[in-house]
Amino acid sequence: MLLRRLQELLAGIYDVHVEHDVRDFVTSDRGFLPEHARASGTDEQLLVEGGGEQLGVALFLDQALLARLERTDPLGALHGGNIGDWWTALEGVSHFVCVAWNAHHDRDVSLLELELQAEIDKYVATFSLLRRQAPGHFPHELHRILFGRTHVDPQLPPARAALYRRASAYAARFCRRIETRLRRPAEEASREMTAELRRFYRLTEARKLAHIERCA
Repeated sequence: MLLRRLQELLAGIYDVHVEHDVRDFVTSDRGFLPEHARASGTDEQLLVEGGGEQLGVALFLDQALLARLERTDPLGALHGGNIGDWWTALEGVSHFVCVAWNAHHDRDVSLLELELQAEIDKYVATFSLLRRQAPGHFPHELHRILFGRTHVDPQLPPARAALYRRASAYAARFCRRIETRLRRPAEEASREMTAELRRFYRLTEARKLAHIERCA
């Protein structure tokens, strides 16, 4: 199933092991969503309750979204018709992996960090997939499409909307730095980029932001 393969893709990029299978935590029942989320018509949301050893997690993904992804599997061919659904599903799996990995290491994770990491994951995983599907083509337009056309749900409270914009802005800076390295064909550059991605993933939120401010 696509969701499991997405989890394995992120695990490979960042060298993070999560013993739980995301498929066991997926629901398409909107009744699980908070009232404001049900009203928004969202296609994806990670639901987290409790903390510590009593952490409860569920990943809501809309049934129509999952059906579309089954019909046009992005891992087989990613294109303009399915990239939006790909990013939605990838964001949900990214949130799940980030929460599960941090919980396993007894670390809290903030909403800002979740959104920042998800935006980076969308860029890195999409870049990797596009290069695999079209080895001779460098996806120059990816950064602009992902970050240049970012829009926030106007129904969101101002503070939440500002948080999403902040996460996107920081992710855009970090991914621009990564893109510069990806343009270099040397295998050594690829190894350096992978090492940086894995180090970054393991940083705390404060250190992630400081790293971007300093290096990007």
